[in-house]
Amino acid sequence: MSKWPIGVFVSIDAGLGVNPDVAHELGVPTVHLHTPHPESRTPERAKEFLARLDKLGIQVTVVFAGFEGESYADIPTVERTIGLVPAATRAARTAELKEIADFANLMGVKTVGLHIGFVPHDRSISEYRDVLAVTRDVCDYVKKNGQAIHLETGQEPAGVLLAFLEDVERDNLFINFDPANMILYGCGEPIPALKTLGQYVRSIHCKDATWSDQPGKTWGAEVALGQGDVNFAAYLRTLNEIGYTGPLTIEREIPQEPVRQKAEIAAAIETLQSLKRELA
Repeated sequence: MSKWPIGVFVSIDAGLGVNPDVAHELGVPTVHLHTPHPESRTPERAKEFLARLDKLGIQVTVVFAGFEGESYADIPTVERTIGLVPAATRAARTAELKEIADFANLMGVKTVGLHIGFVPHDRSISEYRDVLAVTRDVCDYVKKNGQAIHLETGQEPAGVLLAFLEDVERDNLFINFDPANMILYGCGEPIPALKTLGQYVRSIHCKDATWSDQPGKTWGAEVALGQGDVNFAAYLRTLNEIGYTGPLTIEREIPQEPVRQKAEIAAAIETLQSLKRELA
């Protein structure tokens, strides 16, 4: 695979991504896949999905986990409901994440991504140790498949996430870097964060956003790539500096407006291709 192939986020029967046929029409060779519904995560469906994607000439590089009951309604709701951090749902979601990893493995995908949730900032409390333990558990589980876990950025500052990765002490735990999430959650400027976390970055999203007037308290706004506060020229230059050569995966989460979604992704592809040529 050549350096920086363009990708998009796709969904088969769940999630906010585009349909694989749209990805094919856009001419992208790689995708991140939102994990299908539980009833679709069977060996038979994995074979069907893989055959469909092969026919379209598309390679899945990351399968992203999502869980029942998660909500991105506002930042406090995210803290209560997302990922493996909430104690009430942790055991069930850990079991499901392992099942998702096995499904991804059936499709030949060696990377599972997720929002783990808000990692506690205080490394001395029991809740932090609990999150460390569950992260080690899932890393050890997927390693038997030769897989890695990628934690998506955004819900904590880069320094907190870096310390957490180091504390987990697993060689198959990495980062999916999303610059817009740093802005949406009010957790820090994307480019310095990318430099801080660069040694762990193994997959990325290309998404744009504008800052909230109360960063960290209320949401910023997701916008079309190039219309927000992510400096994509600096983003690609920094990806180059840290040695990242993988897919540039566009994420535009407006499935309720499919025509606009496709048009804005097409424009994002043009922007990224132009920036790639400038840096070549």
